[in-house]
This record gives sequence, structure tokens and C-alpha cells, in this order.
Amino acid sequence: MTHAERIRRHARPLDPIPASLGVKLSPLTGIKSVVFDIYGTLIISGTGDIGLVAEASKGEAMADSFRALGIAPPAGGLAERFDALIRAAQDRRRQDGIEYPEVEIREVWRALAGEAVPDALIEPLAIEYECRTNPVWPMPHLAESLANLRARDLRLGIVSNAQFYTPHLFPALLGESLEALGFAPDDQIYSYELREGKPSTALYERLAARFDPAATLYIGNDLLKDIWPAQRTGFRTALFAGDARSLRLREGDPRVADTTPDIVVTDLRQIADCLAGAPR
Repeated sequence: MTHAERIRRHARPLDPIPASLGVKLSPLTGIKSVVFDIYGTLIISGTGDIGLVAEASKGEAMADSFRALGIAPPAGGLAERFDALIRAAQDRRRQDGIEYPEVEIREVWRALAGEAVPDALIEPLAIEYECRTNPVWPMPHLAESLANLRARDLRLGIVSNAQFYTPHLFPALLGESLEALGFAPDDQIYSYELREGKPSTALYERLAARFDPAATLYIGNDLLKDIWPAQRTGFRTALFAGDARSLRLREGDPRVADTTPDIVVTDLRQIADCLAGAPR
């Protein structure tokens, strides 16, 4: 079974929950590239974001994930051990001077599973757990919106807090890979590869080495993790407010006190509507 097939087997339709924040649209000229966050922007996340899981459900979901692969779950305290492994990995990165550390989730599962679990089952195990704890579904009008942007000859990219399984969501849910949807492999930047997550500007600085920030619109659902670092690196920004589960305004956080996106959209189709000056 491929990773996409495993994700598809668990997937069930989700609808976005309307948020109270209204749209703020205006023409954006000179845009040649459009870059997206994934969870909460392109993909509906049942928990609102990757890695946000209710404590009460973790242990049971982990045990069920082992059983789904024909493996007896390791004895006792799975959720606690999992969290401890993540904290330890993050602490090691902080000791290296990384303010916003990210883990490589396969390493965490390898340590948790023990020697009795073969390496070939680590990725399926991580996917089984993720599917049980964070249901996902495409945001409305996703395929149509990406096609509209491609038709304008806009370059597409991704900067996202993510894990190895995240790119597999697209063939699972849309039937096409990210590359087929218009995202070149080198234009996809993921936190797990850098071992550093948003709101670190490091991801956006890597993006700026490939894209002209002044001619790039970055779209995300979190004012702190998406809009704040993107603006600090010189990108134009759009706050996606299409799902109350994942909209993060970070009210009271002084870092975003003076952060205002160029536009606010509640429907992915509104992006193309604002790009009056984009190439066609």
C-alpha cells in the first residue's frame, strides 16, 4: 500500500467552519509568484494544525496504529514517551541555537517503536497515527484555484510546517502530486527538512533565495507563524481566514501587534481575483 493509499483509506470529507474575520481584498500588482502554507490554508486540518492532538486521544490512537500494522503495541505510557522523545529532540536543537526547533517524526517513531519493528513499517506507523489524530480534507475550490494561478503563468511554491507524509496528502486527496499541480520540487520548503519550524524566518530566507520577495505573495492562516516572518523577509502577504479551526490571529502577542497582511481572503478563489497585475 502506498502512503497516498493509506491516507485515502482514512480520509473523510470535512467542511470549513466560517470564521468571524471578514475579507479584505485589493488589487495586487507586480506579483509573479504565489507561495502557500499547507495545513489550514490548502488543506483543512481537523485539529487546526499539524501536531495539535488532544492528550486524551494520543495513547489509544498510537496503540491502534501499531495494531493496524499487525504489531503489538509497546507496553505502557506510549503518549508520554512520544512527547518526551519530541521534547528531547527539540531541546537538542535549542542547544544548537535554534529558537523554533522542529523534529523529524520518523526518528521519533523509530525510537518509540523499538527494535522489534522493522524500518519498513516506521513510515506507515507514523501515517496511521497522523490520520487517526488529524483528519484532513482539501480546502474548497483548491484544485480550481491552483489551476487559475497556473493559467496566469504564476510560479507556485510552499513553505510549511510539515513532515514527510505531508506531500502525500495531495495525491491522496486530489489524485495529483504537488509537482503535477504546479509546485516544482525545489520550490517546496518544509520544516522537518530544516529541523526548524515557523515562525523562524529561516524558512522564508531560503524561499527568498529562490523567489523575489517583492514579487511574491505568501498565503497562510496564522498571523504569527505565516504573516509575521514572511513580512519580515520582504514578502507580500495574504491571511487565509477560510476556516475557524485554523485561523490564528494571535491577539495579545506583541510580535504581531503591528502586523497587517496585504489582503485577507476567505476563499482560495479570491487570490486570483486580487492579482490584477499578474502575468497572464
